[in-house]
Amino acid sequence: MREPASAPADFDLSPESYLAAQLQAAAVAALGLAADRMPAIELETPRQKDHGDLATSVALVLGKAIRRSPREVAELIVQKLEVDPRLVARVEIAGPGFINFHLGRPWVADQIRHILAHESTYGTSTVGAGTRVQVEFVSANPTGPLNVVSARAAAVGDALVALLKAAGFAAASEFYVNDAGNQVRLFAESLDVRLRELAGESGVAIPAVASGLPAEEANEEREHAIPDEGYHGEYVRELARELANDPALPDASSPARRAFLERVGIERMVAGQRRDLERFGVVFDHWFRESTLHAEGALERALASLSAAGRVHERDGARWFETTAYGDDADRVILRSDGTPTYFLADIAYHADKHARGFARVIDLWGPDHHGHVPRMQAAAQALGYGPDWLEVLIVQQVNLLRGGQPVKMSKRAGEFVTLGELVDEVGKDPARFFFLMRRTNSHLDFDLELAKQQTEENPCFYVQYAHARVAQILANAERQGVRLRAATEVPAELLTDPEEQALAKLLAGFPAAVAGAALAREPQRVTNYLREVAGLFHRFYHQHRVVGVEDELMQARLGLARATQIVIRRGLELIGVSAPERM
Repeated sequence: MREPASAPADFDLSPESYLAAQLQAAAVAALGLAADRMPAIELETPRQKDHGDLATSVALVLGKAIRRSPREVAELIVQKLEVDPRLVARVEIAGPGFINFHLGRPWVADQIRHILAHESTYGTSTVGAGTRVQVEFVSANPTGPLNVVSARAAAVGDALVALLKAAGFAAASEFYVNDAGNQVRLFAESLDVRLRELAGESGVAIPAVASGLPAEEANEEREHAIPDEGYHGEYVRELARELANDPALPDASSPARRAFLERVGIERMVAGQRRDLERFGVVFDHWFRESTLHAEGALERALASLSAAGRVHERDGARWFETTAYGDDADRVILRSDGTPTYFLADIAYHADKHARGFARVIDLWGPDHHGHVPRMQAAAQALGYGPDWLEVLIVQQVNLLRGGQPVKMSKRAGEFVTLGELVDEVGKDPARFFFLMRRTNSHLDFDLELAKQQTEENPCFYVQYAHARVAQILANAERQGVRLRAATEVPAELLTDPEEQALAKLLAGFPAAVAGAALAREPQRVTNYLREVAGLFHRFYHQHRVVGVEDELMQARLGLARATQIVIRRGLELIGVSAPERM
């Protein structure tokens, strides 16, 4: 390894990209390869700390390609490698040809000062280059309260938008309101039944609308008046009580009653969903209504576009989209034989509208029951010429609520599920959001309600928040003793030489890469995992080293490390929508 003849380009925020560039230059020089033949060079954090801070397997990849020993290739690359000694203390070749890097203490010290000087923006990057990305999530039917799967989707989607923005993407969030179709009719009919019940309770006879029974018998069978696949939850009764007092409610015999219940009922449910989401800390950039697609002829335009692409045929009086041409297992009906469009055609029109709005990439978060819809929607995007990567779908898996290891019973209010509002009432916004983000989105999640409420280190959310609050206590204690942390450029971070100090400082320096990686991989759980690791290292450092009361220079260095830890925890919690309290 050689030092560069002159200072390299700035590597402050991304040692990975700097080292990847230096490794590529060294490999080209050592092996005589053309730069365009070089594979992408990736650097990862080794699992074993004695293997360094960053490592690459590029020599193994190149060795196989050029039929030479990977270890010999690694040795040739390292001989030509030029790196700044402030960043890299030493380079080692390990095993069959891994190249391991140990980061230098001067660079680590610089990172602590950088964090202190950029506390409001630390963790941001420009890897997204301003690319416009839309993230659509939750998008639950407006016929009931949001359930815990919707709550998980809300936490994941909101965090993903924040991460994308931090990584330099122009990201926007959207909720798609399915305010058209059969479910709206069923909801209005269910509401009408509950309104008629209320009228009966006031002494007004209920017509035998459902069973054909005499009115007095129908009155006893009121529950059965709900239409097949209608809505039975207590929330329907609650809404009916509200609407019963609305002077604009048309009379039961009025032909305008159905339209009123469809319009006002859906408006009230959407307003309730919006309130619950805002309590959960989720505010959408845009709420898009399916009804606008129907009103503006978007479905007809989508059908015409697919037909023009030569991917629509008629069979049995219906119109079929040839999704099998794009890998689906069967073609799909988009226009029924009676001329009514399917939900699939409305969804195609909706995504055509997204493309027309100029989004370079669209990310949809769907529930597990929509898994089979993924290939057909991606087929539609390709047929419309948007490219294979334009539409990306993440499946948000099921949530199992547990109390004392036992499944939680159904909600009394919703009748079929536990609502987002009930979850926030019981455990609070912060633990709920943190717990939803502790596992991969496509993995089932067991949510322990009792653990989420605990104010102990066993609760991961509390554990991380407590580390932030502990730093606030340390800084307050120092001020009571007349000690204030110096300006960022004057903090002697080079004095942080103990293993616990170095481990924590290096982890903090990796925050920008962790954020960018989470955004690019669409994996917000990387942030919660990272924050738990930071909290763990900080608590270990705190228990083994005094901060206030040691020699002045060392005290300033440790105060700087503590403050940098607090900044990183706060920034990380902000990205996942969790508060960072200063007292607990």
